[in-house]
Amino acid sequence: MPFRIRTLNAISQVGLSRLPADKYTVGHDVSAPDALLVRSASLHNQPIEPSVLAVARAGAGTNNIPIPEFSQRGIPVFNTPGANANAVKELVVAGLFLAARNIVDAAAFAHRLDGDHATMDKLVEAGKKNYVGFELPGRTLGVIGLGAIGVEVANVAISLGMNVLGYDPGITVQHAWALSSQVEHVTSIDEVLKRSDIITLHVPLIAATKGLIGAKEFAAMKSSAVLLNFARGPIVDEPSLLAALENNQLRGYVCDFPTPTLNKRPRVVTLPHLGASTNEAEENCARMAADELRWYLEDGTIQNSVNFPDARLPRAEGTQRLAISNSNVPNMVGQISTMLAEAGLNISDLLNKSRGELAYTLVDVEGTVPTEVLDRIKGIDGVLHARVI
Repeated sequence: MPFRIRTLNAISQVGLSRLPADKYTVGHDVSAPDALLVRSASLHNQPIEPSVLAVARAGAGTNNIPIPEFSQRGIPVFNTPGANANAVKELVVAGLFLAARNIVDAAAFAHRLDGDHATMDKLVEAGKKNYVGFELPGRTLGVIGLGAIGVEVANVAISLGMNVLGYDPGITVQHAWALSSQVEHVTSIDEVLKRSDIITLHVPLIAATKGLIGAKEFAAMKSSAVLLNFARGPIVDEPSLLAALENNQLRGYVCDFPTPTLNKRPRVVTLPHLGASTNEAEENCARMAADELRWYLEDGTIQNSVNFPDARLPRAEGTQRLAISNSNVPNMVGQISTMLAEAGLNISDLLNKSRGELAYTLVDVEGTVPTEVLDRIKGIDGVLHARVI
């Protein structure tokens, strides 16, 4: 029977084509879905249907998904880190130039000009002094967050002749290898704020980062500094931002998130959430999200989950696979193994991985796992979900 995937937004056909029609039924009106595939649609305050095994977000941010609720059900939530990194990087670089050369205000000034050639030339010469900017080489860029996007931004800034400070206490080995050796690693946000001419934010919106940049942080910045925010709006405390601009504690703010209080404000440039709005990024995100769902549904493989550990176990021939989501508690593998042994089932291979309070177990069993054995495993205290593949 085909897997059923419900789409809650328009998803690129390039991605959907990764789900073969003989194995998948895909659409926005699919009932009793095995998985949900979303972009920006909010799943908050929506019931989780009993049939749902996984959720994939075609994008990096997952603040539109109630992850704790899905975790309690043993449902992995996937995202697509790096799939839109180039698109966002290019927009951040554009933001650097928008800020440095006052391009938005200058373009608006030019658009308002009227008159014949001589009149317009005179107005241009008189007015351009109001839009004098600065050049990037030799300036210091502070990058807060060195994930896929932050690393690319830092590397481009180096190529532009900038000095770059990088801050991320949780940087992965993979991203550290990709980061230019010319990026100076700093160990505190305060140091980034004090030394940088331009600061760019590349952290996810979670409880710990909401309001990350507030009154204290603005006070630590140079009054000539520019702040770029192409991550998420609430990472910057808006009342503190407005006060910093009003008190000339900040030269300017460029972001991808318009609000009623920011729109049309002097020294503020807002863009309509264009970060990942390229055909290439949408295709890349959809392709990765579809692959993640397919790997999980067909083989139990977890890759790029935001709540469960990565887990991949080569499939032993002639086996059935148990995929078990569980709380990270002692003796879980022992209890599962004992139940299989009591049923006369031999374990061919096994993988157990944990991430915080959650764990995931894959068990390849020779022979067929009876329904009653699966039900007994589901009844173990701490097992959140179990299925046979």
